Amino acid sequence: MFLKPKIVFSWLVLLLSFASLFLSSWILLPAPNMFLLTLAVGAPEVSPWLLLLNFFSLSLAFFYIRRRKLQRLACIFSLIGLLICAWVLVNIPQTQMQMAKAMKQGLGANYLEQIPAQVTVKMQRHPFDLVNSFRGIALAKTRHQKDIVFASPAGVPLKMEVYQPSEVGKYPAVVVIYGGAWQYGNPHANSEFNQYIAHQGYTVFAIAYRHAPKYRFPVQLDDVRTALNFIRKHAAEYEADPERMVLLGRSAGAHLAMLAAYQPDAPPIRGVVSYYGPVNLTEGYKTPPNPDPINTRAVLKAFLGGSLEELPNQYEIASPINYLTHPLPPTLLIYGSRDHLVEARFGRQMYERLHNSGNTAVFLEIPWAEHAFDAVFNGVSNQLALYYTERFLAWALFKQ
Repeated sequence: MFLKPKIVFSWLVLLLSFASLFLSSWILLPAPNMFLLTLAVGAPEVSPWLLLLNFFSLSLAFFYIRRRKLQRLACIFSLIGLLICAWVLVNIPQTQMQMAKAMKQGLGANYLEQIPAQVTVKMQRHPFDLVNSFRGIALAKTRHQKDIVFASPAGVPLKMEVYQPSEVGKYPAVVVIYGGAWQYGNPHANSEFNQYIAHQGYTVFAIAYRHAPKYRFPVQLDDVRTALNFIRKHAAEYEADPERMVLLGRSAGAHLAMLAAYQPDAPPIRGVVSYYGPVNLTEGYKTPPNPDPINTRAVLKAFLGGSLEELPNQYEIASPINYLTHPLPPTLLIYGSRDHLVEARFGRQMYERLHNSGNTAVFLEIPWAEHAFDAVFNGVSNQLALYYTERFLAWALFKQ
């Protein structure tokens, strides 16, 4: 006996409503493992799309389901999904204002006036553009070189990718260091970001480093420092100004960027940008997040070669927060409130220590964002982060 088409359709709509709610729920739910973390990272960033999906399923349920119980259940699923997605969008204006205030507090009320007009004209005009959420952020033509070997320690070739503006010139340098728990990743990560930043008038160097657990700290820091020396030595070949350089990293890469920039003998660095970077490895080991999808202690053991009890000095040496004993480059810290790999409290702690030690720092927090929120380039969180990142870079490298 076959079911009637209307009944089949009603059940399909109910299934769609549940699926929409399930996807939307990861805007709020913490991911217990790495598989579900992908949903928790992506759901807030595509919330405009999920909002439409929930509205579509609600419309279908309301107008086309004739069975009252099924209709009510489908409508409830869709309405809850709508409210969850709306929470992100409704909070954007307030978050934007808080971020703008933090930038002015950290860099000065008139920091934007210090950036030349020819630089600001290329920047995003608004912190968030709903249209860009659907069509994507426009990327202009740039020059791109791959597989540039900058060193071969122990026979391991370390490569970089270089992104340059389309026109020949001399540009400030932005050195980008990828994340991946110090264990995986490559310089091609976040290529859209690198291309976008290059078009703003920078030479972008995306560098590699050796990975744990085969290679343990401080090998990764040594590789970053080697890359910086190579860039300074060969700056003219890549149309880069070695005296105007910013380090930018994500997660483990942000940790390495801060460590490299904060060394007493570091080359001239105009600024550091940390996207959800670990800053206090000792405290991170003592109090891992809950839930802990990446197994924080296992990651730190692989990176440093043992537990906190076995190697307390290594954890101290590898923590950027312990290097605030001398003047440091201005630092932009961007974290998500819902980050369950590197909690936002560490970014806030770093900001307070930098501020209290007389260093220039800005702390930006995105209420709905998880770790690696910028993996979705046109996502809600990355639009906000990109807007203020490009202003920080321009202030640090072009200010008059």
